[in-house]
Amino acid sequence: MSAIKTIGVLTSGGDAPGMNAALRAVVRTGIYHGLKVMGIRKGYNGLINGDITEMSLRSVSDIIHRGGTVLQTARCPEFKTEEGIKKAVSMAKVFGIDALVVIGGDGSYKGARELSKAGIGVVGLPGTIDNDIGCSEYTIGYDTAMNTVQDAIDKIRDTAYSHERCSVLEVMGRHAGYIALNVGIAGGAEAVLLPEKAFDINKDIVKPIIEGRNRGKKHYVIIVAEGVGGAIEIAKEIQEKTGIEARATILGHIQRGGSPTVYDRVMASMMGARATEILKNGIVNRIVSLKDNKIVDIEINEALDMKKSIDDGMIELSRILAL
Repeated sequence: MSAIKTIGVLTSGGDAPGMNAALRAVVRTGIYHGLKVMGIRKGYNGLINGDITEMSLRSVSDIIHRGGTVLQTARCPEFKTEEGIKKAVSMAKVFGIDALVVIGGDGSYKGARELSKAGIGVVGLPGTIDNDIGCSEYTIGYDTAMNTVQDAIDKIRDTAYSHERCSVLEVMGRHAGYIALNVGIAGGAEAVLLPEKAFDINKDIVKPIIEGRNRGKKHYVIIVAEGVGGAIEIAKEIQEKTGIEARATILGHIQRGGSPTVYDRVMASMMGARATEILKNGIVNRIVSLKDNKIVDIEINEALDMKKSIDDGMIELSRILAL
């Protein structure tokens, strides 16, 4: 591309702790390198409707510790249409935006790719708590979400022990069980149910609970990924088959909120800075990722074609440690 002088930045899809740290890094690194940075509110919806304003160093002060996204995010069905893409490109030209930084998940990346085809250069940052971006080993917000869930498990375990109950916790992860698997291991769960792996309720849940009770165990924790669902029904079936009181807890959107961890703040800052430096050098249509514990950038089409799968060894470890 020709020299990039003005960049836009937006957050899209589900919010994730650390998005503000990434935004801060994009703005401050951009200004440091002499770029004008335009903040786009409410994702692609704001891009289509011109909800755009110039960002300054002051614009991103006192936000690194905040969860969510100060630019906000919104669904935009119009952007999925050819006419919506044309409106977005036209509005970018109105505001003199040469290239765009998109902070979001897989759906946001697909939108960014459509913009790149229409002539707007893009760089994507992986912002989603589910850690389900195929080209990156880590996504912004994932660490904070896991720590939020772990804190909830510890609290629920206390009351489960007091009442000799089985607690069934449903955590986020519609298509990916990374949160469930990791907090299941960290929280000492008796069983972890993942969308990537079929389960038998008698073999994988009821039997381990009964065996644990026979060894003198007084409480039990079952982790269910959102993509499996049915935590209430699973709790009911456990109680019917074991005679042990079982309660379901669906943690829901509490997992998206809260102040980001140190790791999320640092990773988001590094990724945001990398995105701006790429654009400063006139390079576009890349996805910033973590590969082999290093920040890299990958061509957007190659990145979107990449897949990753959950570690079978970790699944087996969670089973062994639950004995």
